[in-house]
Amino acid sequence: MWKSTATALALLILAGAATAGAQHSCERLLRKLGPQLADASCVESPDLTTRNPSTTPKDNSLPGLPDLAFMPRADRDILVADPARRPPIKKAVPGLQIQARFAKDPLGQARFLLRLPKDWNGRLVVAGASGARSEFNGDFVWSDYVLQQGYAYASQNKGVLSAHASTAADPLACRTGPPDDPHYVHYYDDDPGQEFTRWRDFMVMASDLAHRGVEAQYGHKPRYTYAVGTSNGGYQVRRAIETAPEYFDGGVEWAGTFVDPRGPNLLTGLPPAILNYPDYLATGRSPTSTAALNIMAAGYPPDLAADTANGRVSLWGNHYGSFWQPTQCQWQKRLDPDYNTYGAGLGRYNYLARLSASTVGRNVAAIATSGKIKRPLITVAGTMDALLPIDHHARAYARLVAAEGGKHAQAYRLYEIQNGNHVESYTNTFPQLELIEPHAQHAFDLLVRFVERKTPLPPDQCVARGGTISDAPAQLRHCPNLLAP
Repeated sequence: MWKSTATALALLILAGAATAGAQHSCERLLRKLGPQLADASCVESPDLTTRNPSTTPKDNSLPGLPDLAFMPRADRDILVADPARRPPIKKAVPGLQIQARFAKDPLGQARFLLRLPKDWNGRLVVAGASGARSEFNGDFVWSDYVLQQGYAYASQNKGVLSAHASTAADPLACRTGPPDDPHYVHYYDDDPGQEFTRWRDFMVMASDLAHRGVEAQYGHKPRYTYAVGTSNGGYQVRRAIETAPEYFDGGVEWAGTFVDPRGPNLLTGLPPAILNYPDYLATGRSPTSTAALNIMAAGYPPDLAADTANGRVSLWGNHYGSFWQPTQCQWQKRLDPDYNTYGAGLGRYNYLARLSASTVGRNVAAIATSGKIKRPLITVAGTMDALLPIDHHARAYARLVAAEGGKHAQAYRLYEIQNGNHVESYTNTFPQLELIEPHAQHAFDLLVRFVERKTPLPPDQCVARGGTISDAPAQLRHCPNLLAP
């Protein structure tokens, strides 16, 4: 009885010491980072991976904000397939988690996340955020993967909250779907002071702040720092590798958004799809209809159809209803605010004509990707991407890097995933589609080996269905067809 009581007391003392130690570490960290952070919290976590539900806050959990402004769990779901198809989490990763705002942001929306594993490997990963998503957007795809290998992980939200419900009376409101959809949202990044130029800045600021946090926790700065991101987060990676090489040793971007004032860009690519889709649907989704040919001529992959419990659906239809129109509206209202979005029509937007009638060319030029990379960079993109078509985004960026040249252009790679799509969850509906996530994670490991051990990167290639990135690929460079059986 005495032994069991003594053992229990010893365990309580040890637990108390551990808690006190963690509290001391958090206090020390917040003290060190204090001037850079606002509304900061630091907690000791028994597991920094998403196997611990406390790692990712609940949606709408920030006080004082309307619904949809802060959606961490919805944001992490958007990038991935259903749980059964995700790589399993093999171990818990204890450590510290910091959540805060960037104190320097005058708008008070820029948010920062830092995870510091107890067993650190001396390296840091900084993640971008896709769409209009939060700093928790990469929790399933990037954070879980790198934390289990011992990397510290940081992320940010491009300096802006997501959206809030609105109405047609709001001049900055965007419909969430087709013309008959009565629901509207107001994207915060269309507000004054939220220029897309901020996206690059907060990626760099996150790296700088994470370096300070790492040094405060472990006593020295990371030996290597890597940038990762998807979609708009991939755009952030490109801009970081182009403009801030002092903060990064390399990057991996998954289907990053290409921006060129001469085109292509989203404002040149989305309107033809939006304009022609209703006529295509009216033909019974005929693949040989003029409308279908117009959509494919704009760079889009072939449509796919499937029967579901809710009726027959198609890949283009899903994008038309959920992505094409809100994205066009969001970008047009930010970059060409004088255009009459719904009066003139989303599908009738003519970027080239607007160059002489507005400031859109200057606004797009301010956020353009240059292709002048200053660190090694890998692009991973799917041939069936129906939001950012591969030839107008991933391949366009690869062409720009090659044209710009420079010593780091030799360390650029484009790995095309046959039948990969922008939205991983669509693989549940359309079995022809391939997941990109495992290839993006594999590309990250290849980048690390190249940077740290000088192991040559596999060449540009088409990764066949069910295949993997290879040193001796069967198909070099581009996939010959966007859709393969």
